Amino acid sequence: MADLGVILGDLDAETRTIDDVVANLPASDWARATPAEGWTIAHQIAHLAWTDRKALIAAAHPEDWQAEVEELLKAGETYVDDGAAAGAERPPREILEDWRSGRAALAEALAAVPDGQKLPWYGPPMSAASMVTARMMETWAHGQDVFDTLGLTREPTARIWHIARFGTRTRDFAYLTNSLAPPAEEFRVELTAPDGSTWAFGPEDAEQKLTGTALDFCLVVTQRRHPADTDLVAHGSDVEEWLTIAQAFAGPPGNGRQAGQFA
Repeated sequence: MADLGVILGDLDAETRTIDDVVANLPASDWARATPAEGWTIAHQIAHLAWTDRKALIAAAHPEDWQAEVEELLKAGETYVDDGAAAGAERPPREILEDWRSGRAALAEALAAVPDGQKLPWYGPPMSAASMVTARMMETWAHGQDVFDTLGLTREPTARIWHIARFGTRTRDFAYLTNSLAPPAEEFRVELTAPDGSTWAFGPEDAEQKLTGTALDFCLVVTQRRHPADTDLVAHGSDVEEWLTIAQAFAGPPGNGRQAGQFA
């Protein structure tokens, strides 16, 4: 069973890494365009704060979730972009304080979720541990957009194990969200961790396999890098297809990044 306290600690460390970068940025940098079309750094942080607020509803007030979903449906398919745009209109200091207070409240609420309780979400219901992992994945991904915008290199840590595991567990979701049937057989995924060790997922005797660094795998499943710009090697046609649609985040298929965009 996943240790919720450990994952919450890793999520806190990941958010602090990003917070340390944006906390002292001038307002002009908050207005800089990121690799996500139409989104500035302000949009990125406002989106994280927005999603934390939604997750807080699911964790602390699940009885209100259906009403929340109905309101989003009224807003149409642009509700995520709309939420980020509305948040980005505020001064950077307000965006940052909103994110800080919201993520603290969410961590407290998730820590209090009883064992075995499933939380509602935009996709299938999930455990508190899975919710924290999803927040870890998204925080890391949007943080990558910030680092890329500022021309900074973020050294990978062992914390990305959560994202790598989440990326393998969401394989079938990526197929389904693209209206494709998932392969019947599991894949073997063997990744080189930041410390040089190997992280392995899936059966050892799987006919198809993916190899490469854990960092590049995380960048691909969060659609922050095009597979062609990574060291990932697909052993099998189904794995090759998966790399083109891999998506660890909820929602419709993303646009990802273009080959050579970060060359």
